Amino acid sequence: MDARLPAHVEVSGFIRAVEAAGGFGMVLQKGERDAGVILILTTHSGRNTRLWERMPQLDGSRAFVCTRDQDDENKKDFDDYVAKRRNSDPDCWVVELDVENAERFVAAATH
Repeated sequence: MDARLPAHVEVSGFIRAVEAAGGFGMVLQKGERDAGVILILTTHSGRNTRLWERMPQLDGSRAFVCTRDQDDENKKDFDDYVAKRRNSDPDCWVVELDVENAERFVAAATH
């Protein structure tokens, strides 16, 4: 039996936690309801945007890892990468969390 939460439940949890902390969460792309990959964009007032993807770890766990930081001088490269990821996996979820220290919500998600 797989102990993972269904993707839609995990996404909902991220958004609710961020909103409870005074931030804003939004689904930018809805993915496969139960097993879709989740990509998380964290930002604070549109600055310091980072992309987090769940990656396998050496111990067998799956943790969110920051795979891209947006360069405020060249946002196009970051946006192009996210678009490429979205297009390569139409079943993935893309979620934006806009709150101070958004990384704490990502760090709290362990699998």
